[in-house]
Amino acid sequence: MEAIRLTRAKHGRQEFCEIFDVSRETLARLDSFEQLLRQWTQTINLVSRSSLGQLWDRHIIDSAQIYEIAGDRVDHWVDIGTGGGFPGVVVAILALEKHPDRRFSFVESNLRKAAFLRTIAREFDLPVQVFADRIEDLDQLNADVISARAVAPLKLLLKYAERHLKPSGRALFHKGAAFRQELSEALESWTFQSDEYTSITDGKAVVLSLGDIRRV
Repeated sequence: MEAIRLTRAKHGRQEFCEIFDVSRETLARLDSFEQLLRQWTQTINLVSRSSLGQLWDRHIIDSAQIYEIAGDRVDHWVDIGTGGGFPGVVVAILALEKHPDRRFSFVESNLRKAAFLRTIAREFDLPVQVFADRIEDLDQLNADVISARAVAPLKLLLKYAERHLKPSGRALFHKGAAFRQELSEALESWTFQSDEYTSITDGKAVVLSLGDIRRV
């Protein structure tokens, strides 16, 4: 079973290299991040153990795709519920090469996961501040981008985005096959401008890019 898992992980890494144009240094950092995540997952539930064999395609590629969607004009990126580092750590590692002045805030209320994220930030000298708090308990973060992956329903994420985004900011949310239902429910209480990007890891899923978020 382990051999099968490693083969799948290797395939996912190759696929990442085919999709994303990164330097050998960036790829080496992602390799090291993968190793640390696997080590910590032995004692902390950073990701489900069943997904470790598909770590690159299910988590790293899925996270990396939002980096290009965000564009270049981003100074402060806030990631909600970063957990094992997705998408926050992946996009922060990519930014070291392409946007070294970009700063990140990771919001993770689980203390053990927050400790892992601080370890990763030190290991790779990432410009990251980790908040071991709930997002609703924080003062306004004034973000250019807010991201979240498998954290909460869209109508709740919009509440967080309205509070912590700059007026010109964008929210980037991974959503699954039921995203249209979530959009419909959210529009009962919110207005927003929305763009949809089909996920490159799941044809039924999307990344929602939302702006001009306001309560009805």
